[in-house]
Amino acid sequence: MFCLKSPRETAKNTKSKIWALSLVLWLGWLSPVFAATPADPKVLHLLNRLSFGARPEEVNRVEKIGVDRYIQEQLSPNKLSEPRKLTDQLAKLETLQLTPDQLAQQYNLGRNQGRQKPSPEAMKVARQKTQQILQQAQQARLLRAINSPRQLQEVMVDFWYNHFNVYSGKRIVRVWVGSYEEQAIRPYVLGNFRDLVTATARHPAMLFYLDNWRNTAPESPGAKGQFNGLNENYARELMELHTLGVNGGYTQQDVTTLAKILTGWGFRRIEPQGPNNYNYTFYFDGKRHDFSDKTFFGQVIKGTGEAEGKQAIDILVRSPATARHISYKLAQYFVADEPSSALVNRLSQKFLATDGDIRAVLETLFDSPEFWDTQTYNSKFKTPYQFLISSVRATGAQVSNTRPIAGMLEQLGMPLYGCLTPDGYKNTQQAWLSPDAMTRRISLATAIANGSIPLTQDTKPAIQSYKPVDANQLMITLGNRFSPTTQQAITKSPEQLRAALILGSPEFMFR
Repeated sequence: MFCLKSPRETAKNTKSKIWALSLVLWLGWLSPVFAATPADPKVLHLLNRLSFGARPEEVNRVEKIGVDRYIQEQLSPNKLSEPRKLTDQLAKLETLQLTPDQLAQQYNLGRNQGRQKPSPEAMKVARQKTQQILQQAQQARLLRAINSPRQLQEVMVDFWYNHFNVYSGKRIVRVWVGSYEEQAIRPYVLGNFRDLVTATARHPAMLFYLDNWRNTAPESPGAKGQFNGLNENYARELMELHTLGVNGGYTQQDVTTLAKILTGWGFRRIEPQGPNNYNYTFYFDGKRHDFSDKTFFGQVIKGTGEAEGKQAIDILVRSPATARHISYKLAQYFVADEPSSALVNRLSQKFLATDGDIRAVLETLFDSPEFWDTQTYNSKFKTPYQFLISSVRATGAQVSNTRPIAGMLEQLGMPLYGCLTPDGYKNTQQAWLSPDAMTRRISLATAIANGSIPLTQDTKPAIQSYKPVDANQLMITLGNRFSPTTQQAITKSPEQLRAALILGSPEFMFR
């Protein structure tokens, strides 16, 4: 008896076939066949590391202009024009340019509330506004990562946000992550490291997330209520994560001294009797500061107030330990999970010689023999963020709806702005490669390849018209540098499965 299968059964069977074929690829069971006209491996390596992967025609462009010119273009992003469509999309995100204080007002925090508890209706409106602010921050990040030609800048935004991570799930930080990225991270990603540290230290998102806004000298006039003593959270992470590194040679006494130096760094209270009446811009409160003289890493810091924090940051960013820590992380991101000490040492020397010039350190990295060692090609396992962005870029989709991508990042365990701990998301294979993770990736690769995700429209139409990705074009976009095993599997599979197999292949999981 012949019977038709339901759409759900058909989709399930298709996914099962793709999973089975992808598993075959990962186990290497098929006989080899050689690919035709592969792209220059140096070009593919460059696009995999300095960008979130190739878009259609990008391999051809880089082959035409040469790798050196491409590197110089990416190191000077302001010379690259953004597409008009992207700038128009960003211009519609009205919360993107608001200050932290303006965002707090939209969230309806504290202003004119007195001690009256908000009504359920007011709380619902506040939640909706909060969600809108967060969604616009996510949309801006994803649109830029997918569509901007300033790819190295977007790669470094991802890198530095993880380095100076703040968690969107901590109360009001939820409305500030976009402002934090826009104002404290993005302007400095290729600039001076000191400026980057200072900008993040003074932003309300970091001050609130790591509690320095409450950091108060115990015997100061302002030590009362919730401002009842030293809070060492930010001081510890500033050294352990942001500058010196966990093995950077600091002691618990250094943590306590730095916490004293940073007392009073927070927000300005407008009405002392109100519960939440603050101006959420950086404010140094001398009434809560420890004005004693301090000795920090052998240097005397006079009790002068806010300037003490700037002096402490100078000491930290000029330390050889900081140079090593930052150089190691950059080498790990761009070269290998365990970079060579020789490379880290050269980058450290450049960091110290240029007083923390990030662009100069990267230029040294991209000119190094370690970066161009063929053993490193396609050896870095993609994080979920890198996998999804590279998948969408490879299809050439003109994205206007980023919500599905944000949802997929949730499914893959890497929600945007959602890392709870201050050390941020890892970028190593050990952190992300697992059987369950691969199953999820292959499932999402299938959805992207068959065109069932509404990336080009804001709402899903009542009748979905699927436009599958052209597998032949996808192979060309990715440079045709797939293993003989993968080539054989793709060639022997039904045409409608080929694009999904490409995006679910072992080669595409690496960069």
